[in-house]
Amino acid sequence: MNTPSFLRRGLGRQPAGLCLSLATLLTCALSMCWLSKPAHADEPGTPHARLPNVVLIVADDLGYRELGCFGQEKIRTPRLDALAAEGMRLTRHYAGNAVCAPSRCVLMTGKHPGHAIVRDNRSTPPEGQYAIPHEEVTLAELLHDAGYATGAFGKWGLGGPGSSGDPLQQGFDRFFGYNCQAHAHSYYPDYLWDNDRRITLENDPAIPGHAGLAAGADPADPHSYDAFKGCDYAPDRIHEAALAFVREQKDRPFFLYYPSIIPHVALHIPDEELQPYLALGWNDPPFTREKGGYTPHFTPRAAYAAMISRLDREVGAILDELETLGIAENTLVIFTSDNGATHLNDEVDVDFFASVGELRGLKGSLYEGGIRVPGIVRWPGHVAAGSESAFVSGFEDWLPTILDAAGRSRERPASVDGVSLISELTGPTAPSSPDRPSSQRPFLYREFAGYGGQQCVFSGRWKAIRQQLGKGPAKTELYDLEADPSEATNVAAEYPDVVKELEALMAREHEPSRIFPIAGLGDTARN
Repeated sequence: MNTPSFLRRGLGRQPAGLCLSLATLLTCALSMCWLSKPAHADEPGTPHARLPNVVLIVADDLGYRELGCFGQEKIRTPRLDALAAEGMRLTRHYAGNAVCAPSRCVLMTGKHPGHAIVRDNRSTPPEGQYAIPHEEVTLAELLHDAGYATGAFGKWGLGGPGSSGDPLQQGFDRFFGYNCQAHAHSYYPDYLWDNDRRITLENDPAIPGHAGLAAGADPADPHSYDAFKGCDYAPDRIHEAALAFVREQKDRPFFLYYPSIIPHVALHIPDEELQPYLALGWNDPPFTREKGGYTPHFTPRAAYAAMISRLDREVGAILDELETLGIAENTLVIFTSDNGATHLNDEVDVDFFASVGELRGLKGSLYEGGIRVPGIVRWPGHVAAGSESAFVSGFEDWLPTILDAAGRSRERPASVDGVSLISELTGPTAPSSPDRPSSQRPFLYREFAGYGGQQCVFSGRWKAIRQQLGKGPAKTELYDLEADPSEATNVAAEYPDVVKELEALMAREHEPSRIFPIAGLGDTARN
């Protein structure tokens, strides 16, 4: 029997003296919940014709133009291209933020970065990142309470093991993978997390995510890079666990959250997967880590391309499993990325791959290339094949959208900033939604405490953005994205009234944070 999320949030971590008194209350509460449990929350084996399965796949640092269906010409992504052909491409989709943890916080809570608790990456030794608190209501909790089996497989990054942000404390029945983002820098680690248990991988020693060539090693000798090749590839373990979850839960509605670590560096990929790209004869100079960064690789372009093709095959295997089990028609599949392509040009040649195409900026930036990401949605019988949408959408929208798809729109928390995309995805036959957008949304807001402190807002054709807010107030830049998607020409001086209006909007949407302060917005740090 699963503990309802409202009880888990309310109990949290209580003082030891309260445990005995709470035990009686908890027993009574669970008995009441079990007796009054709605039919759709029955045990596995009960038919759930009205509840679709949900598969949410999030790549790590995948650029806007790094899939064939979004314009990539060098990297092969046939399964994702086919997924787009079977569903809808979202061409104006924005990650929750410009780096991992704050982006995932927006995704899980449905709150934009001006309201979300996590607004930058912050490690919390000995392992993990700043934890979302017990009282946060996540997408996983809402689906868990609606009768879904919930599983997360990959990289978490929203609270260390045993903390309030542990995925098992935030609505997930099952977790397998990396809890900590820093630990995920290696694809050949010494352990992964299986729920609340550390399991040992057969990498002796573990391959570090950050290390250089051995002293005196010849950078022109491919064998100098053998030290960065392991035996037990973590993505294999994660992928197997995710497929097992789908098989185990095939007879009940499930939520599969698959936050892959691919293609985030380090450049770790089995040698055999390099061969299709080595055969192309690219001029591929080694990455030797002379200026720092992640681990070296003899053929970095081939490695990066192979990693993305690896992700493509993993997505394809999940889709094949849905077909084999006969549940593909009743499964909503969403694919996207947590932010734009990496800015580490020495190890990932984003210019060679045209990773963000015409867009300005990379990971860590609120310019388009840092936050505009691929978005693909397939839902047979609901989303038209081969369709696309330029509706301005963001990570905060997935929580209300998925609740709508599950017929649970009334359970959307009042704190959610996102809008449901159901009508945009399904067209005029969409079911009723309390916040169905009939045109472009009034605005989409982003702020980021890292990389100097940044803030931006989208409204209609306009995008206002500020940089270097960590140093104090900053001038607002204004771009007309309809005429200038590359953000090449700042037109703030020509449209002072628009700037004034958008500055007022940015001021309104920023809730001060003492945990992740931005000095230029008047925040003060917590003592």
